[in-house]
Amino acid sequence: MPDQDVVSTSSEEEMDLEKAEDKGELGDMKTFTWDADTLDIDLNHQRISRIENLQDCPRLETLCLRWNLLTRIEGLGALPCLTELDLYDNQLTKIEGLEALVNLEELDLSVNRITTIENLSHLTNLKKLFLCMNKIQVIENLEGLQALEMLELGDNKIRKIANLDSLTNLTSLYLGKNKINKIENLDKLTKLRVLSLQSDRITVMEGLQQLAQLEQLYLSHNGISQIDGLEGNPQLNTLDLASNRIAKLENMAHLTELEEFWCNDNQVSDWVDLAQLNGAKQLQTVYLERNPLAQDVNYRRKLKMALPTLTQIDATLTR
Repeated sequence: MPDQDVVSTSSEEEMDLEKAEDKGELGDMKTFTWDADTLDIDLNHQRISRIENLQDCPRLETLCLRWNLLTRIEGLGALPCLTELDLYDNQLTKIEGLEALVNLEELDLSVNRITTIENLSHLTNLKKLFLCMNKIQVIENLEGLQALEMLELGDNKIRKIANLDSLTNLTSLYLGKNKINKIENLDKLTKLRVLSLQSDRITVMEGLQQLAQLEQLYLSHNGISQIDGLEGNPQLNTLDLASNRIAKLENMAHLTELEEFWCNDNQVSDWVDLAQLNGAKQLQTVYLERNPLAQDVNYRRKLKMALPTLTQIDATLTR
């Protein structure tokens, strides 16, 4: 996969911001008033360039400033009760200004221009952290976030899964659309239920042995040629291997809890391989389109006969 930088603001947008500043067209939080009993503030798409004027609402619990023009995280020192902060799609380059938010449980800094994970260690109550679509290269400085249950780092520039050992309460980990070429360093995440590594550079299914509670595994759009390494994941109910280089269904007979199996856009050609799915008595959805066996004129009928529990074949219901 070619390298591709994803940034939240283009040079053209930066020029628009400068023009707006010159014309005084930016949104101003000073024009809004709140009282001491205010619990929620939602100011989406207001062209706000600065977080301010929040000192009069110390009981504030949720603050949403999506789709604005913020360049700094500031003005939050008087909000000790804040539990949710949403700064999705702004122009932030640095994680800062969160020192007072000791009760924060959910933080969304997705679609910005952040390069480094930092200044989060004091957020010991944080349960959900969203940092997708930034410019982060290294997973780091998360050791203090032991309450974290969900971590979203998709669409960054990360090359290695690392520094996650302390996040033992993590149940969902999203690392798709990065530059990761190996599944590794996940052994301590024994509570993990959802793992997404879509659109990376993975060629081997490995490093999953200790994830006995894993229920959903997403590995589509990689370079995998063999189904393997799932012996320790008997609870899988969703397995996504679409758009890889797989020619044979194998090493899956023990996945008896499987409900959805996506293997479209591969190289599977032998109908005998479907016997690997016979033990999955709750299997409802199978995607095998754009495999050689899908060219059979009786494709749908044969698939339904082989797997009678199916209610959906590819994108179409069976009845």
